[in-house]
Amino acid sequence: MFRLLFIFFCLCLYFPQLYAQANSVKVVEKESNNRITFFAVNETFQDYDVLFEVKGTNFRQSAAKPRLIRVPATSKVHLKTIILFRDKKPVYTKKLIVNDSLSKRALKKEFEILDIPPPKIKPKKQITIYTTNNCNTCDSIVTKLTDENYLFRNVLLNENPEVKKQVGSFLAKSPEQMDTITSPIISLGGKLYSWIKSYAELQEELNRE
Repeated sequence: MFRLLFIFFCLCLYFPQLYAQANSVKVVEKESNNRITFFAVNETFQDYDVLFEVKGTNFRQSAAKPRLIRVPATSKVHLKTIILFRDKKPVYTKKLIVNDSLSKRALKKEFEILDIPPPKIKPKKQITIYTTNNCNTCDSIVTKLTDENYLFRNVLLNENPEVKKQVGSFLAKSPEQMDTITSPIISLGGKLYSWIKSYAELQEELNRE
């Protein structure tokens, strides 16, 4: 048993591509006239090196030995093109090895940048912003959270009377008094704050242990 674990450790040490992120890079094909072009598509926000190989019959390809190709984050890179024999259907298999340990010897080709939005940021504490029509700073805080790509909820109290009533009861304010509030009411991890008036103050309280 110990020997098997040792062998597995050695494989992981010398072949990091074996545990690279699953489905991190995929291969797409484009067929035109008498050829098939293969591209690597990386929709993640991490660079990878890939080793791509095609084997089969009824086509020809470069005899050069496959080498590592760099596939930058959120990009599409040409891998290989095969030329099909006339009036014959190609039969082939593809093999793609993805390596998250980048090599200085990897071939760096031209690449197409993919329009992929960055992943949402999950804050340390769940953020819910309750806004009113008279709130002077709500838009700036909501805009900043959106620009920074945070996960948060924005609840318009005037459009949610039941929620407005519940929040007002926590703050000991009537519905009429709630309409006069000029600052956002913010819930961080379930705790309400009525004194936060800027994005900087929100960040300070968000990061407070």
